[in-house]
Amino acid sequence: MKLGIIGGTGMLGHHIAIAAIFKQYEIVIIHREDSDLSRISDLTHASRVADLNDRGSLINAFKGLDYVVNAAAYYPTIPKPLSAEIKTARLQMQFFLDAVKEANVKRALYVGGAIAIPKSLSGTADESQVYEKAPENTAPYVQVKWLMDEMARNASKAGLPIVIGIPSMTFGEYDYGPTTGRLIVELANDTLPAYVKGDRNVVFAGDAGRGLLLALEKGRFGERYLITGENTNTDDLVGLICKKAGVKKLEKTLSINIAKIISKAQEIRYTLFRGAPPTLSSTAIAVLSSGQHLNGIKAKDELGYTPELSADDAVHRALNWFKKVGYIK
Repeated sequence: MKLGIIGGTGMLGHHIAIAAIFKQYEIVIIHREDSDLSRISDLTHASRVADLNDRGSLINAFKGLDYVVNAAAYYPTIPKPLSAEIKTARLQMQFFLDAVKEANVKRALYVGGAIAIPKSLSGTADESQVYEKAPENTAPYVQVKWLMDEMARNASKAGLPIVIGIPSMTFGEYDYGPTTGRLIVELANDTLPAYVKGDRNVVFAGDAGRGLLLALEKGRFGERYLITGENTNTDDLVGLICKKAGVKKLEKTLSINIAKIISKAQEIRYTLFRGAPPTLSSTAIAVLSSGQHLNGIKAKDELGYTPELSADDAVHRALNWFKKVGYIK
């Protein structure tokens, strides 16, 4: 079977590729012209150049592939008008869906975000929870992830063979950037002034990659599958990271309301004067305020997925990798 992966140079795409190579898939990394392919030098793969902003390039890149994974779906990184963010997300997602259809891909996986699942009144969310209309929260990250989730589900209703895989907060190797591992790097480097309390579910990147591949292989079209690890909270998570990094535990916390004020001030400063992007962006605020415990029983029952490593293991492996590549001083 020939599997194409968009986002193979990122953490999740890399671990999906590792899981697929173990199962003897033929891997095709679909990447932008300027992608750093040295990040995937450990993978046996072919490569094709395409861009999520270019419908034709995606169709050409998908030709002859049996399965396709989109592990590089759009998310806001620097302050832009909400209308611009929505336009970019809508176009990129539509081009991806069009390419799946035009290239006659047998199965496709959209890697979504848990933020597209509303807060659960019970305290533990599952895949059945959906927004009936656009969320009231106008943060661009919330809006684009909701939009792309809805587009994927609607495309399935129209006959597209697409599954939605949603990993929880992921820690592990190959987190260039870093993305979620920024919490580990900043705590270990003693550069995080405070943190926001909240519930989380943490999964090791290797488990996430394996679970997402199972969702692609076995998932029912149009269904979402939460790929989870261990339910925890930021208090325990920060304590765990600090202990493993050998630094004093960060005690200072920040309320979400104060964090929003700081974020807004930083974004106004960036809009007016440019310079360095906000360290506390609206995307970060959206992620911090949306955390909740997750129920992964559906993936266990339908896909046969269970996490193999704990949150402790995930942090340990990520920390060692960040040290190895020089992210931690």
